[in-house]
Amino acid sequence: MTDIKNITAVFLVLILHMILPAQAQDIILRAGDRLVLDFPGEASFGEDFQLDLNGAVLLPEAGPVTLSGLTTTAARTLVAKRLAPLFKNVERLNLYLKERRLIVNVMGYVKRPGPVDLNGMGTVQMAINAAGGLEQGAQLDKIQVRRTTEKETKVFVFDYKKYLDTGDQSFLPVLQPRDTIFVPASPLTGNVQIDFDARTLAASGDASEDAEAVRVFGEVHRPGVFTFRDGASLIDMMMRAGGVTRYAGVEQIRVITNGEPRPFNMREYLDTGNPALMPKIGKGDTIFVPQASDQIKLGARTVYVMGEVFKPGAYETKDAASFFDILANAGGPTRFAEVRKIRILRKNGQVQPFDLQAFTEKTQPGLTLPAILPGDAILVPEKTDMNEKSWLKVTSDSAIMIVGAVNRPGRYEWANEMSLIDLIAHAGGPKSTADTSKIRIMPHNGKTAPVLFDFSKFMVEGGDLPPLVAGATIEVPELPRDPNDNRSQWVRQESARSIYVMGSVSAPGRYAFNENLNFLDIIAQAQGPSPTADLHNIRISHREAGRPARVSKVNLALYFETGDAALLPEVKPEDVIYVPNRGREWLQKPKEEVVRILGAVGRPGRYSFDNSMTILDLLAEAGGPRSDALVEKIVVVNIRDGKSEAKLFDLFAFARSSDFTKLPVVRPGDTIYVPDKSQSNRARFRENLSDAISILGLVRTLAIGF
Repeated sequence: MTDIKNITAVFLVLILHMILPAQAQDIILRAGDRLVLDFPGEASFGEDFQLDLNGAVLLPEAGPVTLSGLTTTAARTLVAKRLAPLFKNVERLNLYLKERRLIVNVMGYVKRPGPVDLNGMGTVQMAINAAGGLEQGAQLDKIQVRRTTEKETKVFVFDYKKYLDTGDQSFLPVLQPRDTIFVPASPLTGNVQIDFDARTLAASGDASEDAEAVRVFGEVHRPGVFTFRDGASLIDMMMRAGGVTRYAGVEQIRVITNGEPRPFNMREYLDTGNPALMPKIGKGDTIFVPQASDQIKLGARTVYVMGEVFKPGAYETKDAASFFDILANAGGPTRFAEVRKIRILRKNGQVQPFDLQAFTEKTQPGLTLPAILPGDAILVPEKTDMNEKSWLKVTSDSAIMIVGAVNRPGRYEWANEMSLIDLIAHAGGPKSTADTSKIRIMPHNGKTAPVLFDFSKFMVEGGDLPPLVAGATIEVPELPRDPNDNRSQWVRQESARSIYVMGSVSAPGRYAFNENLNFLDIIAQAQGPSPTADLHNIRISHREAGRPARVSKVNLALYFETGDAALLPEVKPEDVIYVPNRGREWLQKPKEEVVRILGAVGRPGRYSFDNSMTILDLLAEAGGPRSDALVEKIVVVNIRDGKSEAKLFDLFAFARSSDFTKLPVVRPGDTIYVPDKSQSNRARFRENLSDAISILGLVRTLAIGF
C-alpha cells in the first residue's frame, strides 16, 4: 500500500509539472522539503529525498549536497553535476518538489526535545505536540521562537496561554524552516527537579554524598553512588548497578583508585576465570564502563570481519562456528563486495584466498569452506568500480588489458569463465572506427607472437573464440581516418592490411583492405573516378614478397558497357591502383600513336586516334576552330615511308557540300595545322602596304627637313 501511495504522489507531481507554468514550477527549495529524484534505471533513487536542517540531501554514492536556497532547476543541475562521475546518462535525471515540509527544533520544557518534522503548514502547537507535549511546570506566556539568519538572530516571544484560551491563531508566530521553539520553565518550579518515587530512589544508588562510596557510571543500567562493602568485587558493584548494557565495552572497563586508572578486561576474565585479573575495589573508587564502539575488542575467542560487509567488527566465535556463520553474523557482503577475492588473514601471518562465488556456483570442484580460528580475520575487499580509473584495485594475476578502438579501454578484472566477447562488451564494445578483422591478442609473457583474430568474420560465420588468460593484452586496431587528412593517422594501419589508390580519383589515399572487399569496393571507397579520369587505361601494380611487381591493365569503361565481371581484376593487400588522367595521355604514348593538332583551335595538343575517327572527330576533340581560324586553308601533314606530304583541306567548302569523300585521310603520327586569318594573302598584302606607306611618310619627312 505504501508503494501505491508513493507512485500516486509521483504521478501527481508529474502532472502538476506538465500543467503549471514555468514560474510556478521553478520554486526555491528550503530545509525540510521532500523531493523526488526521477532517475530511470537506478533503483537507489526510488525513495524520496528530504532536505535536512542544513538544507542538504544525502545522495547515493555521492554523499551530502546542499540544495536549500536553490530553485528546482538549479538544484537539478547541481545534483546532475555531482552524480555525473558516478552514474551514466545523468541527463535523464529529473527533480521535482513532492511536498513542502517544515523541520524545526523544539527545546526546553517538553517531553521529547529535539528536531521535529511537520507538513508545510505546521504550527507551533503541532510542533509542541510532535515533541511529546509540554512538561509540567512549563511557562506558557513566554514561549520563544528563535530565528537565526546569516546576519542576525531574532527572538519572538508570544503568549501561548492566550492562544489556548481563545484559539486565535494571530497569537502564534508563523514558523519557518530551522526555527527553534524554546519552552522555559516556570519560576515557581525552582532550580532542582526530583521525581519522588521508589524506582528513582533505588536507581540513584544508596550512598548519597558519602565520601567512601563507590561510583559506577557509563554503560550500566542504573548508574549511581553505592556504599562500599568490605570484600565486594568489581562484578558485585556492577551487579548492584543493574549490570552492563548491550553497548558496553567490557574489554576496557576502567577502575580509578586515588586518581590512578586501572584497566580491566572483563571478557578475558570470563573466558579464562583467572582471579588474578580481577582488580580490588576500595573506598571512594570510581568504576567506568565505556561504550563498545569506542573500544577495541580483544579476547581468546575473537575473530574479525572487515571490508564490504554490513556490520564489520570483532565477533566472538565458538568451536562449531563455520565461515558462513561468522560472515552472516557480520550482516553478509554488501553489493559492493568482491566475493571472488575474499582473504583469510591467519593469526600466524599467512594469507589464504577464497572465492565465495566459485564455491556457491560449483565452478571449482573440490573447493571447500576455509576453517576460521580465533584470532583470524576475514577481509572482504571492495569490488572494482569500472568508472573509477584505479588499476591498483585489480591484481595482475586476475586482469586483462584492452586497448585501442573500444569505448572504454583499460585494465579489467578477468575470470576463467569469461570469453573475449565478455571482455569487449565490458569495455563498452568496439568504436565505429574499429578494425575488428585484425584484433591482436598478446600473451601475458610477451615472448610469443600475438594471435590475430577476425572478430567480424566470427560474427558472420561463427567459429571458435581464442582462449584468454589473465595478464594478456588485447588490441583493437583503428581504421585510418579521412585519407585527405591522414598525416598523423597512417601509422595506425599496417601495409599488410592496406591498399593504395592514386591518380584521378576523388579521394586518393591509403585504405584498409581485407579478403571480403573487391576492386569496385576500393574505387567506391575512394569516392569514385574524377571527371577527367581515363577509365580505359587503369593500371594495377601487384606487389608480392620477394618478386618484382606485376602490372595489369583494367578497362573499366568496357566493364560499365558490358557488365562483364571477368574484366575486373583480383586485388590483394599492398596492391597499388593508379587511375590516369585523360589530359596527360601524350606523356604516355609515342608520337607514332597520336595526332598533333596545332594552330587556331580551342585546345591544341596531342590526341589519341584510331581508324574509326576522321579529321572532324579530331577537330571536335581539340575544341573546334577558333573564330579567327582560316578554315579554308587547313593543312594536313602525312608521314608516308619516312617522307612528309602536305594537303590542304577546306572545311568551309566541306560544310557546304557535306561530301565525306573529300575528307583527307588522317593516320597516327600525322599533324593538322589550322592557320589563323592573319596568315591569309590579303592580310599579308595589307600588312606590306601599311609598311610601304610608313616608309614613304618617313622619306617625305626627311626631305622636308633637308
